[in-house]
Amino acid sequence: MAYNVLIVDDSGSMRKVLLKTLRLSGFELGKCLEASNGREALDVMEGEWIDLIISDVHMPEMDGVEFLKSLRKMEIFSNTPVVFVTTEANEDRLRRLIDLGASGYIRKPFRPEEIGTLLSRIMGEPNGFVAGRSSEGCDF
Repeated sequence: MAYNVLIVDDSGSMRKVLLKTLRLSGFELGKCLEASNGREALDVMEGEWIDLIISDVHMPEMDGVEFLKSLRKMEIFSNTPVVFVTTEANEDRLRRLIDLGASGYIRKPFRPEEIGTLLSRIMGEPNGFVAGRSSEGCDF
């Protein structure tokens, strides 16, 4: 099954790394949308079906926490899985994300296997994704 994914991060290079990591992990991508902050993400999502959101926490204009709060108020996206990929080290803040409805988080720097394993669990893929389906190389 191909999944439509929204990657939200204020760093364009990190968005590219995450996209390539998804492809290399065997995650089947349908449409992949990008946004540089939560406010832009909400605009990008208008009229789109999104199966999964991968977001940073610390971003300008609207950070990940405010984005998640706004998202959970929208009926159509109230149950959409949201995974945070973040430099956040404060355990209380990370637990708060989960309490607000995040499906999980991974700390930067991360190993691609971490993302594949977490997303397999969240997306209900009991056998995981088949790594290496991508024809792309590993150079970021």
